[in-house]
Amino acid sequence: MKKAIKTEKAPAAIGPYSQAVKAGDLLFVSGQLGIDPETGNFVADGAEEQARQAFRNIRAIISEAGYEISDIVKTTVFLSDMSDFAVVNEVYARQFDGDFPARSAVAVKTLPKNGLVEIEVIASKSISG
Repeated sequence: MKKAIKTEKAPAAIGPYSQAVKAGDLLFVSGQLGIDPETGNFVADGAEEQARQAFRNIRAIISEAGYEISDIVKTTVFLSDMSDFAVVNEVYARQFDGDFPARSAVAVKTLPKNGLVEIEVIASKSISG
C-alpha cells in the first residue's frame, strides 16, 4: 500500500506528482528545488543557498512522514551546471552525521523553473546495523 505525503512546510508540487510517497518502510521524496515554501520563489540566485533550501524542504517532508535525515539511504543531486558541484557538495556533506547515503550527481540541461540544484531522496525505516 502506498500513501502520498504532503506538508505546507515545503513547496507544493508544481505538477501531477506528490511531494513524497511512502510505500512500506520506504519513503520516496520527489526532487526538491531551492524554493521557499512561503513565497514560492527561489531563496537566492546561488547554488549554495538553493542547495541549503532544498535540504530544508527535504527535512520538512521526511519529518511529516515520520522519518529523519539519518533514514536517507539514497540521494540524487541534479545540477544545472557541474561547476557548482564543489559548493553543493560542501552543503551536502554538512547534512549527514556518520555514514553517508549512496548518491548520484548529474548535470542536466535545465531544471524546473530554471533552478540551479534539485535533490531527491529515498529513505528507509527498515535500516538495520
